[in-house]
Order: sequence, then C-alpha cells, then structure tokens
Amino acid sequence: MKIEINVDENRTDTHIIISCRQLTPEIEKMLAMLRILEKQLTVTQKDEIYFLDIAEVVYIESVDRKTFIYTEREVYESDFKLYELEEQLESCGFFRASKSCLVRLQYIKSLKADLNRRIRITMENGEQIIVSRQYAEELKKRLGLKHEKKSRPLEKGEWM
Repeated sequence: MKIEINVDENRTDTHIIISCRQLTPEIEKMLAMLRILEKQLTVTQKDEIYFLDIAEVVYIESVDRKTFIYTEREVYESDFKLYELEEQLESCGFFRASKSCLVRLQYIKSLKADLNRRIRITMENGEQIIVSRQYAEELKKRLGLKHEKKSRPLEKGEWM
C-alpha cells in the first residue's frame, strides 16, 4: 500500500481518494475509521449499511464477539471491536462500563448503588446497564459525583 499526501495551500477542503483493485475488508475498515472522524459510524442492519451519527448512540455492547450499537429505537451491528470503538469515541462522551459495554454519558438518566460496589445505570431509553466495580469509581469522577482527594503534607505527630 502506498500513501500519498499532497499539501496545497490553495485548497479550501480536504479531499481523499483511495485507488484500489478491489474493495477489501481492510479498506472498508479504513473508510469506517474516516467516518468516525466525521462523527459517523458505519453500521449494518438486515444486510443494509447505514451511516449513523454518533450523537444518536445510547450505548454499545459486545456479545459473542459481535458488537451491537444501540440507539433509542434501533439496534445495529458494527465490524469494530469494542476496544477500537472505545479508543475512537472516548472524546465523544463514551465511557467503558464493563468488559462488554460502552455507555454515552449524556444518555444516563439515573444511577443506583448495586451489590459488590457496582452501579446500576438506567439510560434515557429505559435500558439498565451494570457498571462493574472496576469502572464504578471512574464513572463517579466523570460525572462529577466524586472528587479526587487532594494530598496535603502531614502535620508533626500525625499518622497516615
């Protein structure tokens, strides 16, 4: 694969051309990554391809090595692995809630303490998601519910 970049000060927009013998899975994945930069995900539903605005995504779940994208009304499938989406979407307000789930923070309706220091999230669409205890403290920080303790020097005679 050869990559060619042409910087032109007179250009007013970015134009990407991909020349190939055939459309391979690698090229399709590269195109999907470019869509993420444009705040869209390439997803499928019933053998149709859709370009879904990231703003519509409520949460993302991985089940049996498949990645599902949930909006308020629809469920789509993505070819991306959950960790790939996490890397790309963290700056868009997504948070890892468990090994198999990413949630969009702005769609959280309520939180409830659950067993073993886990948190039960109710999303705007009514779905309930369990945040594992591994990620619970970080969720509280991201939502501004827990402040990091600031360390201070110990006073003479004070124990840790």
